[in-house]
Parts: sequence; C-alpha cells; structure tokens
Amino acid sequence: MSSSTSPAGIYGNASDEKKFKEKRLPCSSSCVLHLHHLPNDVTAAEIILLGLPFGKVTNLLMLQNKNQALLEMASEEAAISMMKSYTLALPRLQSQPVYVQFSKYKQLQTYHLPHQATIQNILQAMNDMYARRLPLRSAFAAKDTLVPVQGSVLQIIVENLVYPVTFEVLHQIFSKFGTISKIITFNKNNQFHALLQYSDPMNAYYAKMALDGQCIYTGCCILRINFSKLATLNVKYNNDKTRDFAYPDFPSGDGQPFLQSYVPPGLVMAPYAGAAGFAPAMRLSQGGLLVPAVPGPLSSLAVTMSAMPGQMTTLGVPGTSVVLVSHLNPDAITPHGLFILFGVYGDVHRVKIMFKKKETALVQMADATQAQLAITYLNGQKLHGRFLRTAFSKHHTIQLPRDGQEDQGLTKDYSNSPLHRFKKPGSQNFRNIFPPSATLHLSNIPPSVTVDYLKDLFASRGAAVRAFRFLEKHCKTALIQLGSVEEAVEALIDLHSHDLGENRYLQISFSKSTV
Repeated sequence: MSSSTSPAGIYGNASDEKKFKEKRLPCSSSCVLHLHHLPNDVTAAEIILLGLPFGKVTNLLMLQNKNQALLEMASEEAAISMMKSYTLALPRLQSQPVYVQFSKYKQLQTYHLPHQATIQNILQAMNDMYARRLPLRSAFAAKDTLVPVQGSVLQIIVENLVYPVTFEVLHQIFSKFGTISKIITFNKNNQFHALLQYSDPMNAYYAKMALDGQCIYTGCCILRINFSKLATLNVKYNNDKTRDFAYPDFPSGDGQPFLQSYVPPGLVMAPYAGAAGFAPAMRLSQGGLLVPAVPGPLSSLAVTMSAMPGQMTTLGVPGTSVVLVSHLNPDAITPHGLFILFGVYGDVHRVKIMFKKKETALVQMADATQAQLAITYLNGQKLHGRFLRTAFSKHHTIQLPRDGQEDQGLTKDYSNSPLHRFKKPGSQNFRNIFPPSATLHLSNIPPSVTVDYLKDLFASRGAAVRAFRFLEKHCKTALIQLGSVEEAVEALIDLHSHDLGENRYLQISFSKSTV
C-alpha cells in the first residue's frame, strides 16, 4: 500500500489526511476498524483495550487531531466479532461513547511514522497480557508512565436502578479486574453508591476504564465510576454495608451480620476468553444470565471459553427461565402459593408441582433474569416450617399435561394472569424488589378500611402483628411488621390480591423499611 493511499501517508501530511474522511456508507469487512469520537486525551492503551477481548491487536494508528484512530486486528474474524459487539452496545472511553466501523483500508503500514515504536511496545505488552493472562502490573511493569493511575479507590454510582444490585454482584463484577480489599455501600439522594478499594491502583484504573458507563442489566443499572479522593477506606465492620476482605473476623456492628449469600450453581467467576476480564459490552444474554460475551455483559455466572475470541458460553444450562424448587412442605404448598411468592420477583408463567415428589416443583419465570432474582432471594427462605432450596432447572419450559394425563391440578398456566406485577414497562414494581422481610408494604387500600381491620386480617392468618403505620394521610399505603420473616412470607402468599371491597384488591410486597 503506497503512502498516497495508505493510512501511513494519511497520517503523514495534511492534504492526504483530508482524503481520509470516510463516507458513512457501510464498508466491507476488514481487519482494520475505524474508531471516531474519541476523547481528546485518549491513550493508546485505552484504545487497544477495546480490541483485546476479541483477539490480538496488531497495529494502531492514532489521528489525535481528529479524535479518530485505526485499529488493526490479527484476523478479519476478530474484527467482525468486535464490530458486531460494538454495534449492539457502544463502547465508552472516559464515559464518552465511541463509534466503530470497518475501515476501507485492509492493512496498516505505519513502520516509518514517528512514535510508532512506542505504540508497538505497548501493543506487545498488552498482547502478552492477553495471551498469558499476566497480572496487569507485570504486563505494564516497564511502562507505568503510560497508564494514568490515580489511586486504588473507586467511587461507583448505579443509575436507573431497575433490578437490585447487591453487595455480591458488585464484588463479582469488579473482582474480574483484581483483588478487592474493601467495599462500602450506601444510599445518597435516592441513588445506590459504593466505594471500592483495590489492592493495586492499576486494577482500579482498568476496572474504571472497562466498566464506566456500562449496564449491569440490559438498558438499566448503569455504572458511573470515578476515582475517589480517598487514599484508603476505613472499614470497622463486616456486614451488608461494609466489608474488609482482609479481616473476615471483624464484628458486624450495627448493621445486619454478614451471612454468606447462597450462590446458585455456577455463580463463580471463571477466566474470561477476552483480555484478562475486559468485557467488550454488558447486556443480558438470551438467557439473561449476565454473561460477558459477544454480545453479552459481565457475568456473575461461570463461563467457559469458546472457539471464537471474545465469545463464551455459560456452564450448566444457559438461557433457562425455569427454577427448580425443592424441600417444600407438600401439605401446605399449592401452585397458586408458588405463583404468588415467586411473582414478587418476576412474572410467573407456569408452575408444576411434581406428581410423584410433591416436595419438589418447577416455576417458569418470564425470563432468566427474573429466575435469577427469585433464586437469589428465596433460596434458604423458611416456608411452612421448611427451608426452600432454589436453583436453575435443566428444563427450559414447563410442559402442560396432555389431555387425559393424570395431574391432580398440580400444573398451572399463569401466562395471562392479571396478577403479574411486571408486565407494564417502567413499572414502579421494578424499583421495589427486596428480599423477604418481616415488614410488608401494603397498597391499594380503600378509604373505608381501618387499622384494626387490617391487623385482624393478618392475625387471622396466624401472624403476630408487631406494628402498623399508614404512610400517607389518604391511607392508601401502609407498613405492617409481623413476628417473623416466615410469617410475612406466608401472609403475603395468603393475602396478596385479597378483596377489600370497593373494587380494591390488596397489593403486598416486601419492604426494606421497618415500622
């Protein structure tokens, strides 16, 4: 490729650079990708990291005065994979969206340009990191000046919090980039905040660069990440708000004592097929299981490397929305009861209690994200004297009984039920998903219903009412605190959608507050 037609020549003189204004018409696939709308102070390392999850990056040409760059991959297949992923979810550098398209150039020739020796050194170091899974600091040991490390503490805000983001979700996402020392979480201005400290500031830099602006779930739970001014975090307690991983014996303090959350089978990080955990984009996979892939998100699920760089599949059964529920009390549980309980965490389409093993049931949710929420929050929960066990099923759907097949009413279809909580997009119910608690939130209460009536209603179901409070002067919503979490769970199952008269049906959910 001659200098008059190659990117090398374009970079070399202004008149040729003018020719480089590529038409916004689709180009045929190429090993070379054109990146534009780059930040003014973008570094070569930041741009290279966009390509590493998909394969080896062989060359880079930066057009800094135009906020553009050309990135050459080792194969056309890797470039196509990168292009597909970033078409579905725009990458971000320094919180700024970056646009990617195929270049009209098939190869870069930059050996005669200034500064290219430095870029080649960076490329070699970063490709080594990708190929050998070297620790970030060792990969850049001789080139720390190229990476603007700004401390080991990150300040994280989760915007558009549709699904709950738990302490464990944060740890599993951010631990892909290095060892986490401490985490502090809190709510401020109705937003979820976290401070997260790495043992190595280099890890903090790459976590920020890879995750800032990404979504944990499709179109929601957006991560906004900045470096904190704090040099270190002061953690005195290990509970559901603060954690020091170096000192597991710290007291729980005033918060809830830390209990090791149940993790469904496979909820352990495994090496990412990309560059030591640098996810190209984050969105729900078809199964909704938070899988980093093309085109997938970061995962709290184990993954296994696939043949194509940048892609991966889940271990176990990916894509299922069916939950296996075991250790049920067969004398007390019904399909309707499971429908109401699991309906707190998603729209239940079908329920099947096993005909020959009534301690076991299958619950089919609307999607795998909702199934994961139900598994996370209901596993280990006591119900009718037994502790539930929940996990992903090997089945992808619940089959309805055939005509004449004996079933005893143990399989029910709820696909079109009016009791679904999440069928309306943007519903407030998405923002009020909490683990089971002894305090219930009541709504849709008619004006004629009194405090005493509601207390007696819950007491008639065997619950001990500890406290009650209306939340507004019109008395349409209230909090009721019962004697135990188990009592609250059973009361929710029995009384959700209870007819209160005046064409009002009681709506019940778990509350994060106390009375």
